[in-house]
Amino acid sequence: MITVHVSTASRSYDVLIDEGLLVGLGGCVAEVSDAQRIALISDETVYDLYGSVARESLSAAGFEVNEIIIPPGEASKNWAVAGQTLERLAGLGFGRRDLIVALGGGVIGDLAGFCAATYMRGIDFVQVPTTLLAQVDSSVGGKTGVDLKAGKNLAGAFLQPLLVVADTAVLGTLTDDDWVSGLAEIVKMAVLESEDHLHAIECDAEALRVREIRATREAIARAVRFKAEVVAQDEKESGVRECLNLGHTLGHALENVLGYGVVPHGVAVGEGMRFAARLGATLPGSSLEFYARQESLLDALGLPALTYEVDVADIHTAMRSDKKARGGVVRWVLPIAPGVWRVESIDGDILDAELTKWATATNEGLMR
Repeated sequence: MITVHVSTASRSYDVLIDEGLLVGLGGCVAEVSDAQRIALISDETVYDLYGSVARESLSAAGFEVNEIIIPPGEASKNWAVAGQTLERLAGLGFGRRDLIVALGGGVIGDLAGFCAATYMRGIDFVQVPTTLLAQVDSSVGGKTGVDLKAGKNLAGAFLQPLLVVADTAVLGTLTDDDWVSGLAEIVKMAVLESEDHLHAIECDAEALRVREIRATREAIARAVRFKAEVVAQDEKESGVRECLNLGHTLGHALENVLGYGVVPHGVAVGEGMRFAARLGATLPGSSLEFYARQESLLDALGLPALTYEVDVADIHTAMRSDKKARGGVVRWVLPIAPGVWRVESIDGDILDAELTKWATATNEGLMR
């Protein structure tokens, strides 16, 4: 088993990575919590696959387990479902010494974490991520939230989990879309960290594309170690942690404009990374060679080209309302070279020209 320790100002915890951890979930949770009751929050799809294993393991460890099951998909990550979940917790009589266990992908992790952060002003929760994207990114770092009509994750809170249990065996049931969504976040971490990290992912690109176990396990561990280092330096995104938004400025805007769930989150982020690299290539000190290198890696991993019709004005509006904007000014994480990036606003004329070129290619189904 690989254990990655995350240390922040508010809490330190471990991320456990291995095959078969779900069977021993109860024992893992019992080592970090003295709660007697657990709210197991999941979605219908994940619960049908893994709910009974998780429930039986938690029950065998002595916990009283109460299930809260919601419809699958990004459409459930909203204010109404969060409210219903909070009301259910209250109806069950949950208190501050009880525990939430989030069993699912990023939607469940974000929603359950948000409910944990807001119920009684905060109760403990454990992340049990079941998608590649959630295992490499969203389950680590304490960001929780739900979507509003104006944008993604606009209502949220920081709450570090008590523990993250990443069972790589559950990744075998992911769809191709879910798989490549996780690969996009793996590339993001590699681009941001170093030449060594990026080179390792390039060497394992084919193995990752076909879901080879060794390559997947190592890629997850690398990504989590890097994110743990970033979060340790900047828990609440006031500085260096902003780099983790690479690809998300355009990615979130795409999800907002096209409708949440139409484009998988990681696929949208991958497209956002392509666009950010093109923007970065216009700046002094950057190179088209690095842009082409990132393109080649995303292509090799099977990240699909987007062919949806988009309107530049709609994209602009969505980006200005995104939580990463400041005073309506859009900020971009721009990769310059492996491990080298900057965050800045782009001149309006340059941004408009690049967005127009991108949208024209997208609408024609060409992209690159």
